Amino acid sequence: MYNRGVNRGIIFKNSSDYVYFESLFARHLGTRPAKDAKGREYIWFRPRVELLAYCLMPTHFHLLVYQKDDEQSLSKLLQSICTAYTMYFNKKYRRRGPLYENNFRSSHILADSYLLHISRYIHLNPKGYADWQHSSYGDYIRDTSRDWLATKPMLELFADKADYAEFIKDYKALHDGMEDLKYELADRGQTY
Repeated sequence: MYNRGVNRGIIFKNSSDYVYFESLFARHLGTRPAKDAKGREYIWFRPRVELLAYCLMPTHFHLLVYQKDDEQSLSKLLQSICTAYTMYFNKKYRRRGPLYENNFRSSHILADSYLLHISRYIHLNPKGYADWQHSSYGDYIRDTSRDWLATKPMLELFADKADYAEFIKDYKALHDGMEDLKYELADRGQTY
């Protein structure tokens, strides 16, 4: 699933914006329910929803989410996160109105091959994907992972973390080679 800013505008202006958005994942998907300053519990979605992968970019975000029930848990999770983030962003930057272009968009994943492709697509979204701080890619290749992120289901499809990293790297190299070939062929093309 993904969403983007109104008119493809910036929704993350600096590092603290990314960190706040990620804190909303921790709030709703951590190992136990989180509480606000008055001791009230936030809605906790972990038993019903798992975040498998994500990438936050300046103008949009991508999420790979597994919904364990038939209820509207996924929609409610996104509504909670997007509403809280919009309120934070509007207050911080003294603006009004919607932050996102539309409601989020999503598609059902019914095959492991598509699941792997989506995971790879999300992690390769930033040009410097290996060093991008606001993505789950680091959780997939390091020995530690944040408790609100479920990397295990995806990593079980690979021999180990190094195998996953190679899976991502191989596609990046193939994709870059295809792009180079496309432009080389265009330059050599003849006009008839």
